[in-house]
Amino acid sequence: MVTLERLRPDHAEALLAFEQENRRYFARSVPDRGDAYFTGFAARHRALLAEQDAGACHFHVVVDGQSDLVGRVNLVDVADGCAELGYRIGERAAGRGVATAAVREVSRLAVVTCRLTELTAVTTLDNPASRAVLARTGFTAVGEESVGGRPGTRYRLRLAGRPTAG
Repeated sequence: MVTLERLRPDHAEALLAFEQENRRYFARSVPDRGDAYFTGFAARHRALLAEQDAGACHFHVVVDGQSDLVGRVNLVDVADGCAELGYRIGERAAGRGVATAAVREVSRLAVVTCRLTELTAVTTLDNPASRAVLARTGFTAVGEESVGGRPGTRYRLRLAGRPTAG
């Protein structure tokens, strides 16, 4: 069982530990965040909370049944009923359906709470796990895209229950 919690100030310490613990694991399939991300984490966390308060983004941590932070799932660049989905699941929770459950839940919240009509996502071609999660959760490939200089694919999900434009 996983739960999404909207990002809060008190998540900062656990989120930093999660990112540090999984840095090498994530770098295998997505571009590394760089050292500055970690040294400036406190300011970055405050900036994310400000973006969230402004309604530009919706950030969530993924918590397992033992209340451990095992991932994050975000809706960024919210505009005109659309947002881009991003997610990271830590190595300890990988392969257990956590990403699929988190993406399904954030997609539900996108409709119910955020009133969104469409989500997009991008992943690298060498990240088959992420591509499989997007396929399982109803996303459709819509084009090629570079991700940090690596070849990737852009996906789209039209959200049920909401009208979509064009």
